[in-house]
Formats: sequence, structure tokens, C-alpha cells
Amino acid sequence: MSAHQVLVEAVRAVLGAGPELELNGVFDAPPARGVRPYVIIEDAVLVDWSTKDMAGREGRLAVGLFETGEDRVWLRARTDQITNAIAELPRELGEGWRIVSLAFLRSRIAGEGSGLSMAVIEFRVRMLQAN
Repeated sequence: MSAHQVLVEAVRAVLGAGPELELNGVFDAPPARGVRPYVIIEDAVLVDWSTKDMAGREGRLAVGLFETGEDRVWLRARTDQITNAIAELPRELGEGWRIVSLAFLRSRIAGEGSGLSMAVIEFRVRMLQAN
């Protein structure tokens, strides 16, 4: 499995495990018939971060939260919960991939027009794969 895939699966597992998030789904792409609120895990932008003897990736991971309505309080609370959940990702991801460092970078809440809102949360992740 690729570094992208193991990372997405780990994020999906931690976000799907918490009923307190009150989500209608966690997806890899915008769902055709998804009912808000839902989360989209964007494909991480990964670059080479290898060592002499280990494959490595460094990149940016973005998670989008999409909501009907303009309740910024609700969005802020869910953004904090998602940030905390991702901070608890298991370090061992599988297929030999391991998270070496994970850092919150930024979050942003914005209106999408006509009663729709979204939040984007970004992280920096560094991963190594044991050979």
C-alpha cells in the first residue's frame, strides 16, 4: 500500500471512530449524494523525505469539513475535535510506514455562499518506511 493510502486509512479510522463529531460520513472525494455535515480527506501532497536506508515522505495533509448553515460555533468545535483526533493518529500506520512527526499548521473557516460553510484543517506529516 502507498504512503498516501495508509495515511488516508489511518485518518479515516480516527475520524470515523468518534460519534461526537456528528458527521454523516468521511470521504476521499466530494460525495455525489452526501448530506452535510461530512469530512473530505484530501490526498496529501507528499515529497521525498528519504534517508540512506529508509523511504520517507513529508507532506501536507488537509481535511475539509462541510456543513449546511452558518453556525461558526459548531464549525469551530468540530474543527477542534478533528484537530485533536488527528493528533492522536497511531504512529505505526502499516506496510512499514511510521509517522515520525505530525504538526498542526492552520485551520480556516469560510462561508461557501447561500447558507453553506466549510472548514479546512492542515497538518504537516513526516513518515518513514522500514525496509
